[in-house]
Amino acid sequence: MTDTATKIAAGLERAFISHGFAEPNVETLRDAAGVSLRTLYKYTPSRDEMVLSALEHRHLRYLDHVFAPVPGAGDLSLAEIIDRIAEWMATEAPHGCLFHAAVAAAPQNGRLLALLKQHKSEVAAQAATLIGCESQAVDLAFLFEGLTQTWPLLGAEATATAKRFAERL
Repeated sequence: MTDTATKIAAGLERAFISHGFAEPNVETLRDAAGVSLRTLYKYTPSRDEMVLSALEHRHLRYLDHVFAPVPGAGDLSLAEIIDRIAEWMATEAPHGCLFHAAVAAAPQNGRLLALLKQHKSEVAAQAATLIGCESQAVDLAFLFEGLTQTWPLLGAEATATAKRFAERL
């Protein structure tokens, strides 16, 4: 992404987090992106493209948050990955997964559904590779999805439960 594309995607992500996917009009999205309407449409020529751009940006931020190495910490453990997902939920997604919210707002949009599936499977596959259990990527996807879906209801209790289930893998 170029600097302008990243700036737009970050602003759109913030707007969709704050206002949902149905509410913000194009002026709100333009203001959030911090660019002219012409520039917004140059980089994201439709509302669907705006949503996809925001979610692709969020996907990269999420991967960085969950999997970026901590200097001197060595390899990540499954418990550390769960803690990082929980931290993300607490700070970035206390009301639930933005990818699921986007699909719920436009259930007929196949590109959104594909992006949701890609996001979830990539997170699970990367975690499975990091902890050396590639054959359990689907189990990890289930575990992480359970954590992210129950976080808004249970908070830290969801994290503790996820860790208990992770010990059984």
